[in-house]
Amino acid sequence: MIYRLRHVTAYGYELPVEMATHLLHLTPRPLPRQRVLDAALDCDPPPARRTEGIDHFGNPSAWLYLDRPHARLTVTAESTVQVTAPPPLPAATPPWEAIRALALGYAEAAEFLFPSPTLPPVEAARAFLAPYFTPGRPVGEAAVGLIAHFRDHMAFRAGVTTVSTPVEEVLRRRAGVCQDFAHLLVTGLRMLGIPARYVSGYIRTRPAPGGVQRVGADQSHAWVAAWMGPEAGWIEMDPTNSLFVADEHVVLGWGRDFGDVSPLLGVILGGGRHSVTVGVDMEEAASVSG
Repeated sequence: MIYRLRHVTAYGYELPVEMATHLLHLTPRPLPRQRVLDAALDCDPPPARRTEGIDHFGNPSAWLYLDRPHARLTVTAESTVQVTAPPPLPAATPPWEAIRALALGYAEAAEFLFPSPTLPPVEAARAFLAPYFTPGRPVGEAAVGLIAHFRDHMAFRAGVTTVSTPVEEVLRRRAGVCQDFAHLLVTGLRMLGIPARYVSGYIRTRPAPGGVQRVGADQSHAWVAAWMGPEAGWIEMDPTNSLFVADEHVVLGWGRDFGDVSPLLGVILGGGRHSVTVGVDMEEAASVSG
């Protein structure tokens, strides 16, 4: 599948912002299953300095510095991405109890075993997943069951949480949005000794003819990748839609939690109260060759 993406973030400030610096994660990440055909970032007003690079987790990142007063800020990210489905979950995976010991031998997995700034240990999150992790059960088989668990026990409901809502509150409400469900699943998996990372990106919510309507925010989407052993590697799961990721998801980047891959994070001097609007367009594009 080839998708064209346009992500516009617009801030309006009550008072002029004297200076600001912003960290952006708005360029899709090149992956074996994801080819970035083109990508562009535009900022209005133009920054005095702009730096692009790769962050600690390997995600494309941009740093903007604005040194002149401004009453508004608009950041527009546009890209074209070719996506293929990742390899399917292997038929045989290790028992889930063995994953932690295996992960400690792989740096890329071990880093995602531990709590993060936004996601401390939460016993209720472990208990939420525990019924599927019976003694000796293969980790892949457990994952198939727990994905359905979200469909049956959590409700997608915008407006009942914020970006800072803790996992305990999400569980109490049994409702939230994609970020909440991803944080809950990441926390529970880590407490069971399974490395899990938070993935930020987009999902095609409007289906192809005959397809299934997906649930997702009009802004960005979030899901989870869990490490299931050296053979299976990272398996991506979308708890909001109770499915394993195929070719409907576009990855921006991943980290320990939302704070590592916030699409736009900034520090400003001045501004007073502010408003923000975010709009995302994701549409299927014609095939390309080459």
